[in-house]
Amino acid sequence: MKLYADLPGRRLVQILADLSLVAWVALWAWVGRRVHDVTMALAEPGRRLESAGAGFREKMTGAGDGVDDLPLLDDRIAGPFRSAAGAGTDIERAGTDLVSAVERLALLIGWTTALVPILIVGIWWAVARGRFVRRASAAQRFIDADDDLDLFALRAMANQPMAALARVSADPSGAWRRGERDTIRALALLELRDSGLAPPRTA
Repeated sequence: MKLYADLPGRRLVQILADLSLVAWVALWAWVGRRVHDVTMALAEPGRRLESAGAGFREKMTGAGDGVDDLPLLDDRIAGPFRSAAGAGTDIERAGTDLVSAVERLALLIGWTTALVPILIVGIWWAVARGRFVRRASAAQRFIDADDDLDLFALRAMANQPMAALARVSADPSGAWRRGERDTIRALALLELRDSGLAPPRTA
């Protein structure tokens, strides 16, 4: 498997593209984390509500316990305090539910913020790199010797723009049929360059 081009300029571009992808992922991971943290600030009222409910419940429960042992009153005074403590429990539960909802929202927004741009660029990068790896790996098997350049010359005549072929020869197909090695090699170089491969050394 050929991951990088033989040509120095193209190989440098590929390495820079890979490093840029890593930086892009790190950037959006950081942005997603910041969005998560900012969204979690919305949970502060819920935490205060939770704390207030818990404090109210504890105070009412303590007050009920304090009057529970008073003689003659039995449970007539403690009962209302304990009922009020139940209201504190409801307030605490409402605060807890609010905090949980904000946590889920912050997680969703944070991941979405990070993953969408990462996936958009990552998929484009994976497609481009995958296409290069497949093409270069397949082509690499056919350039063991100078004689293998015939195949790439043929592909150049099929794939390359007419203007590029005209710069090589006024009659590229005729030169290929006549076996003109210099023209064949020049044609092959056009196709090899598109594949990111260096030609074999001449004998």
